[in-house]
Amino acid sequence: MNDQSQDYLVKALVLEGKVRVYGVKSTRLAEECRRRQDTWPTATAALGRTLSVGAMMGAMLKGEEKLTIRVAGNGPLGRIIVDANGKGELRGFVSNPHVDLPLNAQGKLDVGGAVGSQGYLYVTRDLGLKEPYQGSSPLVNGEIGEDFTYYFAQSEQTPSAVAVGVMVNPDHSVKASGGYIIQLLPGVDDQFITQLEKRLTEIPAVSQMVNQGYTPEQMIETVFPQEEIKWLEQMPIRFACHCSKERVKEVLTSLGRGELQGILAEQGQAEVSCHFCGETYHISKAELKQLITQQQDEEQT
Repeated sequence: MNDQSQDYLVKALVLEGKVRVYGVKSTRLAEECRRRQDTWPTATAALGRTLSVGAMMGAMLKGEEKLTIRVAGNGPLGRIIVDANGKGELRGFVSNPHVDLPLNAQGKLDVGGAVGSQGYLYVTRDLGLKEPYQGSSPLVNGEIGEDFTYYFAQSEQTPSAVAVGVMVNPDHSVKASGGYIIQLLPGVDDQFITQLEKRLTEIPAVSQMVNQGYTPEQMIETVFPQEEIKWLEQMPIRFACHCSKERVKEVLTSLGRGELQGILAEQGQAEVSCHFCGETYHISKAELKQLITQQQDEEQT
């Protein structure tokens, strides 16, 4: 039996391997990102939904592979960025964390209004090759689940059902977050697809299921009979940021010597905050001079 408070995802197969299924509970992860960035409820829901998709897409990777999701809509939220890898490590942020809109017509957090229905979502996979692979598709409605359903069909030619949801407490903390992805591989007959589509309209919303204590396994079991599911793997997921002072110095170096000299002259030092975790790095006057000197030496060799 799993600790109910833990975040984790599961992978499974149905219909003799012709259907791939992923389920995730991401409440702690979404809350960690909310706390670090002080996101307001609608922004929290948008980020939490994208983190759930990121966790499940990360589970599709192998070894050291990693991916970045960018959701760029025309709404007030700006961009959503989520990084994920195959080890269940994630981080994410939104451009404008202090976005909270009135509830939509269904009485739910208006994620579509915050993200915007016009724009694109991009998925960049670093597969360890020279060039990363990037796929993209237009946003459908900014609600995240439908947007990724369309992305899988258009960009990856894999018919999929993506459902993600987030519930927020009155104090703005995350009450429940999770989701599932069902992917149809070649060989699935039309009758199965019709039955699946019908079933997906009958089951409760994801946020309701997670809030009621459903595990990722139990969410999947609401869709498929237990005896038809072949469980493959269970993986914990967690927030992880790989920023460091060395990486900040690398970013500053990439600005070029002229830019660094300008920062030194105007500010005397540099202060850089990580969008993902909120950590602030101070680069002293001496360290800036050292970076400039290193660049001069490299230019002369």
